[in-house]
Amino acid sequence: MLSIGSNLGDRLAHLRSVVAALGPVAVSPVYETAPWGGVEQDDYLNAIVVVDDPGTDAYGWLARARELERAAGRIREIRWGPRTLDVDVIDVDGGSNADPELTLPHPRAHERAFVLAPWLDIERDAVLPGHGPVAELLAKVGTDGVTKLDIELQ
Repeated sequence: MLSIGSNLGDRLAHLRSVVAALGPVAVSPVYETAPWGGVEQDDYLNAIVVVDDPGTDAYGWLARARELERAAGRIREIRWGPRTLDVDVIDVDGGSNADPELTLPHPRAHERAFVLAPWLDIERDAVLPGHGPVAELLAKVGTDGVTKLDIELQ
């Protein structure tokens, strides 16, 4: 489960580049979301993609995510700042990992409506390991600043 987002340049093209590169098995609709983290910036386009490659482990997905970000011209200057493309590894086969380089499940996914809302669109009974049903998590955080758009990435 990967979360993808963009708020610089051609936001939709950046998201579509991920879909084209990874050939996901499922893709959520696109959401427009308010920025998270307190840095003044434009709204994001966000989506969730479900990927499947038995030969790729969690670190492999992280490497692929970073390569896609580099290809989109992402520059890491400000934490939670604007970006051409952000690809976060949310969950890999329900596993857990405490490595600071890659914490699984993603340590803040349960707080982010821009992850939870699109995830529910493609998996109504989704569960975030260690946190519970995604529907319940979304009910807790609410959907203020999260708008589903009539845009598909596939």
